[in-house]
Amino acid sequence: MSDTFLRDLPIIDPHQHFWDLTAHAAQYPHWASKPAPFRYGSTEKLFGRSYLPADYRRDTAGHNVVATVHVQAGWAGDAIGEARWLAGLREREGLPSVALGGAVLHRADVAETIARLAEFDFLRGIRTKPTQEENTSDDTRGRPGSMDDPAWRRGFEELGKRGFVCEVQVPWWDLPAMADAARDHPGIAFVLNHTGLPADRSREGLAGWRKALALLAPYPDVRLKLSGIGLPPGVWPEAENGLIVREAIAILGWERCMFASNFPVDSLVASFDTIYSGFKRAVADLPREQIRALFHDNAKALYRIGG
Repeated sequence: MSDTFLRDLPIIDPHQHFWDLTAHAAQYPHWASKPAPFRYGSTEKLFGRSYLPADYRRDTAGHNVVATVHVQAGWAGDAIGEARWLAGLREREGLPSVALGGAVLHRADVAETIARLAEFDFLRGIRTKPTQEENTSDDTRGRPGSMDDPAWRRGFEELGKRGFVCEVQVPWWDLPAMADAARDHPGIAFVLNHTGLPADRSREGLAGWRKALALLAPYPDVRLKLSGIGLPPGVWPEAENGLIVREAIAILGWERCMFASNFPVDSLVASFDTIYSGFKRAVADLPREQIRALFHDNAKALYRIGG
């Protein structure tokens, strides 16, 4: 693939975050209070500083980013407050292009929350984390708040009524539950974040990840974000990650995958240029149509981004 094509390739980044610790420190205690343990090691590099459109534009300057999808950033206790803040940010800064709000799907009041989020015309769905443990394998089924929970399933159905996308951040050992939810509720766009978190790069760990990801293949409403594949203590191994990317695409198909930055969180392991240049090299031998889909077209269609 030519260097010019890859350099000029339009990118829609379908997973990025903003937060303003000057105006809203209380809403982001995990970024403002103290550095916390994290799957990459620690959040210390990001602790105590805001991340806003000017920062994102600086970090992405070497690539042709034409639109973004903001994903809820953990605004404490008030999904509507974050949506309202993002509405003002979009008006002032022109970013994000569209967004995903926050909702706890097993809460009794989730239908009301989703209805209020739907009043914001730039919101395309929600992101939620229906898991107990990201770092230690626990494949226990039927936990309260999990994707097996009947209350969670009712909230999932509410998203479908609104035409909302449902994004989940779960490790690969929770994918049997995701597959069952996709089977039982067809027609709801269902997105797995961060490649299913293949942090265990042992032979056994990768075999488990592949087997779990393959459970999603029969369900066409499921998509995958190729992102979040850094490793502790803060590294982004290009050769290993290129293999992860190519295997994920082989399992689910290029039509259902999207590259994403997870910035600024993934700046804990690498620069935007390192990550996106690595993504480009990982798929440089694919046809142009498929490359463009992975970096732009699939996200444009799923999140209904104009232009």
